[in-house]
Amino acid sequence: MPELKRLHTRHAPAVLAFELANRAYFAASIPDRGDEFFDRFTERFDALLAEQEAGICAFHVLVDEDGAVLGRFNLVDIEDGAAELGYRVAQHAAGRGVATEAVRELCALAPSRYGLRTVRAAISHTNVASRKVLTKAGFVRTGPADPAHLSGKPGDWYQRDLEPQP
Repeated sequence: MPELKRLHTRHAPAVLAFELANRAYFAASIPDRGDEFFDRFTERFDALLAEQEAGICAFHVLVDEDGAVLGRFNLVDIEDGAAELGYRVAQHAAGRGVATEAVRELCALAPSRYGLRTVRAAISHTNVASRKVLTKAGFVRTGPADPAHLSGKPGDWYQRDLEPQP
């Protein structure tokens, strides 16, 4: 059973393997991260962990029983009880409901762990799979997103108001 875990330094090799194995798959629907991302992976990974430690972002990995990364689920720009959600799932795990379940789980823990009341995500019009994930996970369309936010592609914002935790 896949498990959602907060990003840790020990995940670096599995995250790099995940990104390399799925690079072409991801680039078919979102801009490629470029060779520099992979050349400077360790430096960038350490910077993510520093942002997480500072409370600016919260990064998670969905791992299988063997420790391989099936997906990444990130809450970025955490401020005033809100954050933006970003995620990506391995090609071999796509279409099996793992993204929807991981987004639901992240939204369930976000109020108590990160103090969030609202999570939103910008999705391009061409990314039908992500739109389905968000809708199934309780997000609703709130309006158009600035194409600059989506690498020049038109799209929409989706939002989910979270249940407060006692």
